[in-house]
Amino acid sequence: MALPPLLRDRLRLPAIGAPLFIVSNPDLVIAQCKAGIVGAFPSLNARPVSLLDEWLHRITEELAAWDRAHPDRPAAPFAVNQIVHKTNNRLEEDVALCVKWKAPVVITSLGAREDVNSAIHSYGGLVMHDVINDRFARKAIEKGADGLIAVAAGAGGHAGTHSPFALIQDIRAWFDGPLALSGAIATGASILAAQIMGADLAYIGSAFIATEEANAAAAYKQAIVDGRAQDIQGTNLFTGIFGNYLKRSIVNAGLDPDNLPESDPSKMSFGSDRNAPAKAWRDIWGSGQGIGAVQAVVPAGELVARLGREYAAAKAKIAG
Repeated sequence: MALPPLLRDRLRLPAIGAPLFIVSNPDLVIAQCKAGIVGAFPSLNARPVSLLDEWLHRITEELAAWDRAHPDRPAAPFAVNQIVHKTNNRLEEDVALCVKWKAPVVITSLGAREDVNSAIHSYGGLVMHDVINDRFARKAIEKGADGLIAVAAGAGGHAGTHSPFALIQDIRAWFDGPLALSGAIATGASILAAQIMGADLAYIGSAFIATEEANAAAAYKQAIVDGRAQDIQGTNLFTGIFGNYLKRSIVNAGLDPDNLPESDPSKMSFGSDRNAPAKAWRDIWGSGQGIGAVQAVVPAGELVARLGREYAAAKAKIAG
């Protein structure tokens, strides 16, 4: 389970800040990277495409400046999430911009394509692919992904339904490359638990919604602080794919979270229409089940520091 030098040598905590639709922005990504974890954002957050060019320019330049000023504590690499779905009519343009700016890591979701992987590999970039089961994991590696993100039960937004124990076990039976685990991870002890199970990295999303840099409404951030696992509802209604959401936002939208209809997966859309997926994700708030560990809205760097202290304490407890 050897990590490539890009991830092995540049992280101060074995974690990736998951790309959060609408919520992740350059401010959050830069703060995460400076704190020592991979900061990530979905390319579709930058609308129109020209804004993605600006974001990549800013992130690249600011992190390079940080490295020059802090040679003993360089920033972690950043990642761009690409939705590899047939309805994403921006994919080729967005990938081209990742190549232009040499995005260190690209996270692919909802489909695996050899041409996308080859484009990222052309400059030495690393491709990690989201998977919810072993079958999708095998397909991703066959098509050239370098690593996997195992999205288990309890993850926020689009989520898997398998236990993290089972999912990691199945993947590690044949794959020894870079592997991250997603699903209700919001403490340093959970990061260590992910590694003990066989993952190299933890993939943390919902906790970063309640940070000062996140592009989320104040009410959304407070709902994360106030929420517990019982406040999360799973459904495929909003995007056609199973996901986990805060019940409070479902109620606010005039719906009964206990009696939601099924959605038609064929009606998914990840195109450039600003109003398509954005409206659902702006009004209906994605969240994982691990938010009980979030006690306040804090700067992203402070959250990473808290996770680091808990991680060190958990390792010391086990060693003791």
